[in-house]
Amino acid sequence: MNKDALIQAGLNLIQQALTIYDNDLRLAVCNAPFAKMFDLPDHLTTPGATFEDTIRHLAARGEYGPIDDLERFVQSRVDTALAFEPHYMERTRANGRTISVEGAPLPQGGWVTVYTDITPVKAQEELLRTRSELLSEEVLRRSEELAATNRQLAATISALEQTRRELTEMEARTRLTAEMMPAHIARVDHEGRYTYSNRRLSAVMPGRPSNLLGLHIAKALGPQAFARVEPHLERAYEGHQSTFEFTDETSQRRIRAVFTPDPNDRGVYILSQDVTEETQSRAALQQTRRREMAAQLTSGLAHDFSNLLTIILGMQSKLARMDPAPGAEPLITATIQAARRGGALLNRIADITSPRSWQPRAVDLSGLLNDLRTLATPSLPDAIALDIEDRTDGPLLLDEGLLQDALLNLILNARDACGSAGRIRLTARAVADTWLDLTVADTGPGFSAEALAHGLDPFFTTKGGEGSGLGLAMVYDMTKLAGGQMRLGNGESGARVTLRLPLRRADALPEPGLVLLVEDSPDLRATIRGMLTDMGHSVVEAASVAEAADLVEGLPNIRLVLSDISLEGAGTGLDLVTRLPDLPVRLMTSLPPGHPLHQRARSHAPVLAKPFDAAGLAGFLGEGAAP
Repeated sequence: MNKDALIQAGLNLIQQALTIYDNDLRLAVCNAPFAKMFDLPDHLTTPGATFEDTIRHLAARGEYGPIDDLERFVQSRVDTALAFEPHYMERTRANGRTISVEGAPLPQGGWVTVYTDITPVKAQEELLRTRSELLSEEVLRRSEELAATNRQLAATISALEQTRRELTEMEARTRLTAEMMPAHIARVDHEGRYTYSNRRLSAVMPGRPSNLLGLHIAKALGPQAFARVEPHLERAYEGHQSTFEFTDETSQRRIRAVFTPDPNDRGVYILSQDVTEETQSRAALQQTRRREMAAQLTSGLAHDFSNLLTIILGMQSKLARMDPAPGAEPLITATIQAARRGGALLNRIADITSPRSWQPRAVDLSGLLNDLRTLATPSLPDAIALDIEDRTDGPLLLDEGLLQDALLNLILNARDACGSAGRIRLTARAVADTWLDLTVADTGPGFSAEALAHGLDPFFTTKGGEGSGLGLAMVYDMTKLAGGQMRLGNGESGARVTLRLPLRRADALPEPGLVLLVEDSPDLRATIRGMLTDMGHSVVEAASVAEAADLVEGLPNIRLVLSDISLEGAGTGLDLVTRLPDLPVRLMTSLPPGHPLHQRARSHAPVLAKPFDAAGLAGFLGEGAAP
């Protein structure tokens, strides 16, 4: 017997009549006593029967006594039912029996009604009235009223219990939903003490407590953060909503908060979110747009200026070949040098405004800094020392080329500031697992007040005619493209420049080794070979399963096989998985994910979808799993 049949059998055993109608007033279920009590035909006790048809049938049969307008009476009953409000009533039927009718709405919609034959109870009341000569008429009347009130009270209590259960379920669902939100939702009273919290403050602002009930907001946030939010909290107490952002110095997270006054009491609702990554992305996008505007503005001017410089250089070269007047030759030489410097300046402007983007990939920062030392040292005088300290750990997602160019630029600027002797120190450290700080400090004279104010402006220079004023501007451009910040300052001895970049940790880099690359396209093979060698791997190549198997036999030190699924000959990359059980095989393909061969491959080995770049390949080999 199925579950519905068991429920129906149970309902039929109840002595009271019961019906459940849905939102559209169609019968969902009823029991046998209901059909028997009102002597209803089968079509009115079948699920789907309308409440309207049932009322019309009973009224036409005389269940409610004489009725002047049948349709108006039926519509009135339907309108009352559509209100879905708890109710209790007693009525005497046309056959003389008395019933109580108790109805209550359901939380999912619709309502349930229970019909009870209370004729015996009424008969006992009447018997008590006729036989008890000792009881006064008033006592009897009061007893009858009390009995009716008790029955109605019982129905009301039942409805209230149902409402309480619904409210409890609703509160539990609301609390669970709030606690799943990636934001902190809370309320503080007029004294600033938390009366509600979804316990997410520690996720949004690390280092803060999670259990906040009864705690003052100043104690929960700490002095620095509270000082930032206090003016907005006071505005909210005055009835004004505030939306604002601030940087939490403790965690270095960027926080967006919304303070909303409680309309019913003097309190404030709080919504706070960690928007650090959004802020970084926004800064990068703004810098990209500025660069596009600068490119549009300068490209036309640069073109015309370049033409003028070409003419000047040509004319000065002609003058140099002629027999110049005494003293003219130095002037001609100086003019040519100035024109060439103008051309170099145009190239620097092109470097700033040309299309560039921050393209991060997994990078070993210690290796990058060691390479930087190798590049920078030949340009430093013997009396200038370069110290590099890396306080980070593990690979990071960085644009190796742009970052190395920027740091080299800062080191050379520090060299110029130190003069003939001094010390340059480059330090890398993680800040609150949110930022990567790269600081270049020197022992030179430090930044002047003017340089601190305008050092990041294009064309500002303290080197006189020797500088273009674009070095720091290019570093600033790189930092903003990454979504970071650049700070100029003075230390205990000399200048200090700090690049603050978003800290993105990468998966462990694959250790370099011999990789067997199996790809039937020579062009693709060359491209992927370049990616692998840039990662430090040695590469041997094959175009088919047979060729790959022969290479494995002759080269026992192969550490990894990277193969396309579709290869020359009858075999596929999947055959390498079975033929080379002792080697890790990674597959790649341009087949769509729904292709049967692609689906089968994913059940045998990690699969990388084409096209991909070097960062995608490095991540794939490092994770050992398909993205």
